[in-house]
Amino acid sequence: MPDGLEKNEEIENLKEDVKPANKKVVIFNFVLIIVIFIGLFLYMVNVDGIENIIQLLNQVDYKWVFVGIICLAIHWMCEAINLHIPIKKMYPEQKFTNSFKVSMIGQLFNNITPFSSGGQPMQAYELTKTGKRVSNSLSAMAIKFIITQTALVVSTLIVVIFEFSFFASLMKDYLWIAILGFLLNIFAIIIVILAGIKKRIITFFTTPIIKLLGKIHIFKNPEKTIEKLDKSIDNFKEQFIYMKSEKKMVLKMFIVAIIQSFAYYSITYMVYRAFGNTGVSFFQIIPTQAFLLLIMTFIPTPGSGLGAEGGFYLLFQSIFKYGTINMSILFWRLYTFYLPIIVGALFLIPTRREK
Repeated sequence: MPDGLEKNEEIENLKEDVKPANKKVVIFNFVLIIVIFIGLFLYMVNVDGIENIIQLLNQVDYKWVFVGIICLAIHWMCEAINLHIPIKKMYPEQKFTNSFKVSMIGQLFNNITPFSSGGQPMQAYELTKTGKRVSNSLSAMAIKFIITQTALVVSTLIVVIFEFSFFASLMKDYLWIAILGFLLNIFAIIIVILAGIKKRIITFFTTPIIKLLGKIHIFKNPEKTIEKLDKSIDNFKEQFIYMKSEKKMVLKMFIVAIIQSFAYYSITYMVYRAFGNTGVSFFQIIPTQAFLLLIMTFIPTPGSGLGAEGGFYLLFQSIFKYGTINMSILFWRLYTFYLPIIVGALFLIPTRREK
């Protein structure tokens, strides 16, 4: 099949995969995000009062707010670098500016779709505009995902080991959930590795489960689902073979992913300090923030709305000064949710050349 026809077929398949994310769904998600933001603001006004909110804003140490913005920028930069490295290997002419743009578009769609499901397909589609094959783009993102998740778990576990006593006292009744969550994350990585080296083990368990779910009408077309899963596993296997031959690239991406994790976790600490809080160290906040991130991945609303705010309140209220937790939640969500949406949307504006 000629390259042009093959590329068009890949794009059509990609469009079929992202079909549920139509305009109505995107609009609904945006409305839901705005409603959550207004609801959070009204809750703050009702609980804290306008006068106290204004007084609190005047007392904020904006030096720490600025450092938080730097941490967010580092997080975005690392995300783009880890997308750029494998794509650059496949396409030496790839420019970092394009990788950064694609990465930020992913930030937008990850935050406006449940379970961050919209980011990768939109990134793959965006890369086709500069001549990249969809299969290659998805391969690069698969490599990035494996390395990033591994780095996330490794860095978090190391910090938890050194700060376990504080983490255990802060988590109290939630400790068993935290341990279970981290174990599930490790289990997910093991499954991905098995998919890359022992396909038969994965299909032995997944095929009968998918067929059963087809019989009870959870999957409309179980055979097609099995076929797609089979292709995905083959793709993962290819990535593992490729990563084995590119050890330097993998190590470089792993280091960048560690920096990215710490930059993201640092935002919570910067918010903590911005509101005049002291007594808890940077490394004590990291494992709790990691656990919160884990909770957020299971919440089926755009950007984990409501669950993220509720989780932050439950986990951090005991270490924040009285009367500052609600405003801290708003600041934290501005960094980790609303700013990525706003900045990501700016990268969708076409330039003169693109028009």
